[in-house]
Amino acid sequence: MDGGARVAEVLKRHGVPYLFTLVGGHISPILVGAEARGIRVIDVRHEVNAVFAADAVGRLTGIPGVAAVTAGPGVSNAITAIKNAQLAQSPLVLIGGATATILRGRGSLQDIDQTALMKPHVKWMARPTRLRDVIPVMERAMHEAASGVPGPVFVELAVNLLYGEDMVREEMQSRFEKPDPSLAEQAINVYLKGHLRWTYQRSGDPRFHDPKPPEIPTPGRGEVRKAADLLATAQRPLMVLGSQVMLDPKRIDALVRTIEHIGAPVYLSGMARGLLGQGHPLQMRHKRRAALKAADVVVLAGVPNDFRMDYGGHVSRAQVIGLSRSTRDLNLNRRPQIGIEADPQRSLEAIAALMPTAPDRSVWMGELQERDAARNAEIDTMAEQDGELLNPLAFCKRLDTKLDDDSVLVGDGGDFVATVSYTVSPRGPLSWLDPGVFGTLGVGAGFAMGAKLVRPDADVWLLWGDGAAGFSIMELDTFARHGLPVISVVGNDAGWTQILRDQEPVLGSAVACQLTHMDYHTVADGCGGKGFVVSEANKVDGVLDEAITTSRSGTPVLVNALLGRSDFRKGSLSM
Repeated sequence: MDGGARVAEVLKRHGVPYLFTLVGGHISPILVGAEARGIRVIDVRHEVNAVFAADAVGRLTGIPGVAAVTAGPGVSNAITAIKNAQLAQSPLVLIGGATATILRGRGSLQDIDQTALMKPHVKWMARPTRLRDVIPVMERAMHEAASGVPGPVFVELAVNLLYGEDMVREEMQSRFEKPDPSLAEQAINVYLKGHLRWTYQRSGDPRFHDPKPPEIPTPGRGEVRKAADLLATAQRPLMVLGSQVMLDPKRIDALVRTIEHIGAPVYLSGMARGLLGQGHPLQMRHKRRAALKAADVVVLAGVPNDFRMDYGGHVSRAQVIGLSRSTRDLNLNRRPQIGIEADPQRSLEAIAALMPTAPDRSVWMGELQERDAARNAEIDTMAEQDGELLNPLAFCKRLDTKLDDDSVLVGDGGDFVATVSYTVSPRGPLSWLDPGVFGTLGVGAGFAMGAKLVRPDADVWLLWGDGAAGFSIMELDTFARHGLPVISVVGNDAGWTQILRDQEPVLGSAVACQLTHMDYHTVADGCGGKGFVVSEANKVDGVLDEAITTSRSGTPVLVNALLGRSDFRKGSLSM
């Protein structure tokens, strides 16, 4: 088995269903080996989207997503997606091709110090130099990506470790061996033969091992008891659940039962959005800051006190129970009164097991529900305002009515996606994908293709801001070529509105914030999909219905929704 086949065999044994890539000569044996073993190879139009797609697969399945990119610019193009996965704590393996081990540092094509480039952005990395090490390195990479605090890992594989030994020897000898060699050339030949002998030594009998379960930190009983006692006596408890509670998709039903047993009102963020379905009585949606400031006990489950929590300011008046796999996240900016460094999902289950039936908190719940209702009424009023183009709020509210129970939403944008988050409700667990804390524009197409592969029978809605669409819209071609009928919607307000809201009133200029109502729908047509455009409110339902029908027939679609401006998010700072 050549190295490419060995890599593919490890992936197959670890249950990896998809390999995302942009082809390059350095990594071709991996792609061919994967195809031969029934792993579906999805080739994209930009490496960053291969990694975004792998990220989505890791989030939705719990199995590390895998991407393979070629050397040099292939690896460097992936950096943004790798950093996004690191900050979002997504289990991911990136394989990077590299020049032959004997040519490192000699000016070979696309040869750069990839390990130095990747080191700050991954939790573990490896650079094997012998064929016999490829299998154990790949096996460990899959384990490391999902263990502890999940995150991306990087494996650099030199081209001479991936192609067949006979081919490599022939290529190297033809390159270095000369007729009637000088003493220096003879010395090079001796070194070359020694290097090749060492590279392939004891590699003829590849041995594979069963996948090693990821290491998941479990909570200690003492801290769990303290948390249970504090929650049981709280008068105004509140829980904020983040992406870490969703790391084990197989335990989600148990997690929902746990939340219901605890009986505290809940705000959901990140991958936890949609966890309780639509309209669950414990789920709150609006005025989170005010609710946190009024709470007496707050559970932060997989939620650090970063800018989203005003660096701890939102919970300064409450006693905090922190649950996180990450020591840093647990203690960031404000140390919790009770800190449990363990998996939040298992920690919540352990806390609930020690709690009696939840006490009557109807007064507290009523207060929060009144705030939610008041905000919904404000949104409804603003959605009724007319203009020359579509009211963004009204459009999003109509889009919300078109979602099936198994729909998956991918958010990639600024102002438009923020408006979506207030008006469109994820219908169930693992049905919302956004970049996370890094706020990365451009995740959309990669996330959507990963989601459609994992959930082929679901409607996958890619909700693009018009600025964000420019980062990855050519992946509509990938959707068409690989039979991924994603429903893309571009909220087209002809500008970088998230920035414009602050920049123009504060600095007095709209410089660099203006786009056009571009014909994004024609891009879909050119890429093998179907494009729609809508600018009139009375035609929205018909266009969305036709888009859904077209998608379900197997064709990717794009709806270009021409939006007017709204003051809904006025004053929302973007820094």
